[in-house]
Amino acid sequence: MAVKADLDHSYSTLDKAFRMSMGETGDYSNARYGGDFSMTLEEAQRAKHAFIADQLHIKPDTRVLDLSCGWGPFIAYVQKTIGAPCVGLTLSEGQAIACRKNGMDVHLKDCKTVTPDDYGTFDAIASVGGFEHFCSIEEYKAGKQEEVYRDFFQTVYNLLPVGGRFYLQTMVWGKNIIDYEDISMDAERNSDAHILALMIKQYPGSWLAYGSEMVVKTAEPMFKLLNISSGRLDYIVTLDEWKKRFRRFNLKKYSLYLNKFITDKYFRHRVLVFGIDANKICFEREIMEHYRMVFEKV
Repeated sequence: MAVKADLDHSYSTLDKAFRMSMGETGDYSNARYGGDFSMTLEEAQRAKHAFIADQLHIKPDTRVLDLSCGWGPFIAYVQKTIGAPCVGLTLSEGQAIACRKNGMDVHLKDCKTVTPDDYGTFDAIASVGGFEHFCSIEEYKAGKQEEVYRDFFQTVYNLLPVGGRFYLQTMVWGKNIIDYEDISMDAERNSDAHILALMIKQYPGSWLAYGSEMVVKTAEPMFKLLNISSGRLDYIVTLDEWKKRFRRFNLKKYSLYLNKFITDKYFRHRVLVFGIDANKICFEREIMEHYRMVFEKV
């Protein structure tokens, strides 16, 4: 899976700039428009949080775990709107520090190794975007991808009671994914091969599941699938909205961008990714898909 250094590259590097653009508990995962693209990004993100809470049957006495919690947007929703206790885990030091500064119970911890001995058991668990980082390219090439996912579902299984629910939101490879061997930074600019090479630079240490079928298969027989829906079109709109906010002028933010651009070659790759909308292109070309899945422990 992506290790701490990989996730610090993907998330901690942009920690300050992200919070300047999106707010202290900004959400860096797909929003939920439900077909109504007249909603603001903030409204669609809140609609996503409400949807997750409803699917997980979260009430004030529900103990919730947020795996790969980001900057804590779902934790903030659960605590402030419902009044339920929520623990968050992340491998990004920048995210963990920011969350704790904002009063959240967030720990720097590998989501794949957490056990009941660490923080107890939970009534409901959510993972919004973290699953995308659980399998590395090396594990995929070694034929271990399904094993990685089965081990993760076993981890979640051990943390829930029978009948407990798990919400999983993740990108996966879509119907038009190309062979790994064809992906190259030397490929023609804006070709599928080049776009995917940029994506790998943006998210080092990560390889996606092949469709929702692979995810569901590795969850069985520990979990049964209750609900699944595609968020591909939502993600295209979400990415447009993020770009507007990242580009909104702020002197401190732009000074940070300039310094990182000069000193960090990996950040330059990230700027290039956002400059040509690599994520968006992957969704538009159906190289990538996105799913929201609700599981129940059997």
